[in-house]
Amino acid sequence: MAEIIEGDKGHKGGGKKRAKKHSTHIDMTPMVDLACLLITFFMLTTAFSKPKVMEIVLPEKNTDTANKKNKGVQIPKSRTINILISGDNKVYWYRGMMEKEPYPPLLKTDYSKDGIRKVLLESNKDLFTQIEDIRKKALEGKIKDDPDFKYFDDSVKRETQKAIEAKAKIREYKPQDFVNFKIKRLNKLDDKGPIVLIKADENAKYGNIVDIIDEMAITCISRYAIVDLTPVEKKFLKEAK
Repeated sequence: MAEIIEGDKGHKGGGKKRAKKHSTHIDMTPMVDLACLLITFFMLTTAFSKPKVMEIVLPEKNTDTANKKNKGVQIPKSRTINILISGDNKVYWYRGMMEKEPYPPLLKTDYSKDGIRKVLLESNKDLFTQIEDIRKKALEGKIKDDPDFKYFDDSVKRETQKAIEAKAKIREYKPQDFVNFKIKRLNKLDDKGPIVLIKADENAKYGNIVDIIDEMAITCISRYAIVDLTPVEKKFLKEAK
């Protein structure tokens, strides 16, 4: 709102009449009210960032205490893919383990879709195809509500079918719950896909590690871990750089 204030209300004597001078005063009160309303509106309608959780499939705990020479989980060399991360956005990879000569070749790649992602997709093609097929059916509406769907606990998984039917927990699932359950079961039962070992040196950036973990989710890798570089890998990485 604007208010006009007259500066001169008259003149003295019979001289020439002068033009009246006016000064403008702007009332900012409505503008302040409007700004407060806008700020309140945006605060109430803005969607705050939600925390994202990534599921990691861990190996089952080995309960065999009789074998004292047990060294933990044994990783098949044929399924192992090692990803070595270094500074300057450099990434290398190789298959198998560098335990003894002849060592597997260390290959250089990048973080693009034709780089490390292509390597992971080619190695995890079967599981990736199955998961994408489930997601496609869900989008097409081919996965319906299944209130009689039975979820079996791990504790009764190895029992007979009759015992499983007796102890099963019957719950009502939504389509997305059913999709998540199917994907989780595929990841858990996967015994052919790659096992990825992510290793970073002292020059690697935190963002590059996040990028690699994102690639694990994109390519549906069910088993991966972040571990330390071995002395042989450090040597090969230094020579490659």
